[in-house]
Amino acid sequence: MNKSHRNTIFVENADILSHQAYDAEQYIMRIHAPECAEHALAGSFVHIQCDPQLPMRRPISIMRTSKNNGWVDLLYKVEGNGTKLLATRKAGEKISVMGPIGNPFIPHMNRSRPLLIGGGVGIPPMIFLADSLKEIKNAYQPLVLMGSEIPFPFKTTTSTIQINGIEKNINAAMPLLEEWNIASRLVSQQDFDGCFKGYVTDLARVWLSNLSTEQLNEVEIFACGPHPMLEAVATLAKEFQLPCQVSLEEYMACAVGGCAGCVVEVQTENGPAMKRVCVDGPVFDAATVFN
Repeated sequence: MNKSHRNTIFVENADILSHQAYDAEQYIMRIHAPECAEHALAGSFVHIQCDPQLPMRRPISIMRTSKNNGWVDLLYKVEGNGTKLLATRKAGEKISVMGPIGNPFIPHMNRSRPLLIGGGVGIPPMIFLADSLKEIKNAYQPLVLMGSEIPFPFKTTTSTIQINGIEKNINAAMPLLEEWNIASRLVSQQDFDGCFKGYVTDLARVWLSNLSTEQLNEVEIFACGPHPMLEAVATLAKEFQLPCQVSLEEYMACAVGGCAGCVVEVQTENGPAMKRVCVDGPVFDAATVFN
């Protein structure tokens, strides 16, 4: 039986529909959680019970949902005991999921060229956001840049979508985004075929530098990933005077604002304030977090 929290967060005993393993202990789990699928927005996450013997839940970003079919896709990497136990779960089992949690990304209609930047396990919210943007026909022309120092959790493809300012030999892309006709490029410091070698912000700077003033005025940046990457993205946004929203990744216990274990300092009109990543975020204006 589903229980609601604040009328927006639901606890569901979800069926695991599929659980696929990828290189470097990365997994994509699809669960049947219709309440979460119905209410989730790009930037939302779930708090999942990795194993019945482990009461402490783990926050995992939502990568995709289907409101019609009630499923939710979660991408995660094994990092500790919780996700190690989660990786052993099999299709057909049930798993307790609480969500969707958190404030989402909010694209603005006057910024028709959103730049989506994801790093590592920060990639899923960017895929969710790209999926959301494509539903608003002809309103946005997103570019998705994804960085990883381990193999990507999908088989890469060679993009047929040309991107002005990016060399043709930088052509590795995510197949799903290619199917959606959304431009994407992959970045790594490893020698992965077709990937830009460097940091994801390096390729973002190349692209931004090739835009006209008029085109730059149409750009808004969205990002999720490790803290150093987000700090670099915030610096990039400031350099080009662009609005930027970032989704923070923090350890948390309750995920519903009760324990204050995930607080960060955020600049407000009234000065610095401590905000909870779980319910006040995880999405924040980059300029209020990194200054």
